Amino acid sequence: MTFRPRLEAQRSWRPGHAPALVVIPVGLIVAVCLVDALIPEHIHLGPLLVAAPAITVAFAGARATALMGGLAVAAQALIGAIRGDLTSANIQSQIAALIVVSVVCVFICVVRDRSERQLEQVRSVAGVAQGVLLQPLPTRAGPLRIAGMYIPAAEEADLGGDLYAAARTAHSSTRLLIGDVRGNGLAAINNSALLLGAFRAAAHRQATLPHLAVHLDAAFRWDVDQWRSHEDPDINEDFATATLLDIPDHEPVVHVITCGHPPPLVLRGGRLTPLTTEASHLPIGFGGAFGVTSYQVQTFSFEVGDLLLLYTDGVIEARDTDGLFYPFAERAPQWTGDDPDQLLRHLRDDLRTHVHGHLNDDAAVVAIRRTPG
Repeated sequence: MTFRPRLEAQRSWRPGHAPALVVIPVGLIVAVCLVDALIPEHIHLGPLLVAAPAITVAFAGARATALMGGLAVAAQALIGAIRGDLTSANIQSQIAALIVVSVVCVFICVVRDRSERQLEQVRSVAGVAQGVLLQPLPTRAGPLRIAGMYIPAAEEADLGGDLYAAARTAHSSTRLLIGDVRGNGLAAINNSALLLGAFRAAAHRQATLPHLAVHLDAAFRWDVDQWRSHEDPDINEDFATATLLDIPDHEPVVHVITCGHPPPLVLRGGRLTPLTTEASHLPIGFGGAFGVTSYQVQTFSFEVGDLLLLYTDGVIEARDTDGLFYPFAERAPQWTGDDPDQLLRHLRDDLRTHVHGHLNDDAAVVAIRRTPG
């Protein structure tokens, strides 16, 4: 299961979202008509009718706004008829002003609705692209139960520089990747797509985890280098921190290669243990440039009932309004007994509360529990 919650999703009101609000402009029109018909003739409340279409713009579409403008014009004509001065210059000018304001309000609605339709199309395309690029993790892989969570820092964004992926191998094991591409924006998304594509193409066929790491580094570096000009051959600011894991189905262990990424955490019996590797390699994209041709694998115990947490620095570096980092290592053990998806729900809500709904960086977490299988 994969969660992609938005921290502050905001959408403008559309017709049907708040039909009860129509009572406000209608009530205003009725009230003005009644009061204007009862008060002395030298007092005129008719100009207040212009508020009816103006208010309707805030929550309704062009049709409802046009209808409210028509009702306001009709109400102004009714007031003039009751007072017996419908043909007077004062009433005629007020009716003309109402018509002009109503037309302007309808035009605003048309422009706004067209922009919102275009935005919905863009969101739809972005959602498809997101589903292709950051595919949901499998809920089960052999004896493993898996859940992933991605929280973008930018509002209304669904994808950034954080990434994760999983693949099954022919020798009954599950390989996972979690990474964080440098930067943000389209460049980071492009490099995320490159790294994820290289992993999915090779994770199931590379004989060993070190071979996979070499492949990812070479693929990432080659794609960046092929477009670099000859005048700046030494400039390379594109890289990604990453952790690669291989979890056999029939051995209670996990094999780990860390490339400049925060270490995984194992939750066991209410206690948290960081899988701190003795050899943390250079980030993906730097290895080949510095002559790295092999990667050292660290092996750790990963038994039935253990829960493994992979995460990006957007989680541990999330700050509250006082500048305090999110206490990930302290909070995670509270949910050791939960399923991976339940743990991520607790974590998502707790992280949101800590940062008061605003992250400064993308955040991704993957939770894996080994079951009796």
